[in-house]
Amino acid sequence: MVDSLARVEADVIGCRACPRLVAWREQVGRDKRAAFRDEDYWAKPVPSFGDPAAHLVIVGLAPAAHGGNRTGRIFTGDRSGDFLYAALHRAGYANQPTSRHRGDGLVLTGAWITAPVHCAPPANQPTPAERDACGVYLERELALLSGVRVVLVLGGFAYQVMAGLLGARPRPRFAHGLEVPAPDGRTIVCSYHVSQQNTFTGTLTPAMLDAVLSRARALGTA
Repeated sequence: MVDSLARVEADVIGCRACPRLVAWREQVGRDKRAAFRDEDYWAKPVPSFGDPAAHLVIVGLAPAAHGGNRTGRIFTGDRSGDFLYAALHRAGYANQPTSRHRGDGLVLTGAWITAPVHCAPPANQPTPAERDACGVYLERELALLSGVRVVLVLGGFAYQVMAGLLGARPRPRFAHGLEVPAPDGRTIVCSYHVSQQNTFTGTLTPAMLDAVLSRARALGTA
């Protein structure tokens, strides 16, 4: 059977491999946050999103309980997504600076966004077993995204996953702005995660993310 990004997406959405994550994502969909009580939550695994011809893959951690788990699109409907998509718009990767819901017209050019774990985990902490169970989808995507030259990891969790998946050796300690070559010729570029904790405290500023995206474009289009 020939694989495709559409097949990966269908397999992700239908996945029920991790009982703890299935129970949590569905519970959040029932016990809604008050601000979203009139909305129908997605409450399923959240598929990846972007341009199949991308030179850049952006890797987060997992969907937010009331963000992607609500809207059905990764980094959509929460403050982390607001920060990320505004930066992608400034960098020329997104056609608009906001991402509210799956049908809001957002289009990415040159970039693909994914995560090691496609279900919202309790306390934003997937287990190693959950990470490994979901890893097959990430491997399939990377095999299909043949134009990718740069992998931008948001945070240490994504860095460890991608460094292992791409066989990066040596593997320096995670740091913002770190660049690590992979044996297949791709480059891992590191950024602090776009979490509210990081962006509200100034650990990650718009200028810092802009610089990383500029570097990613330079590496990906050289």
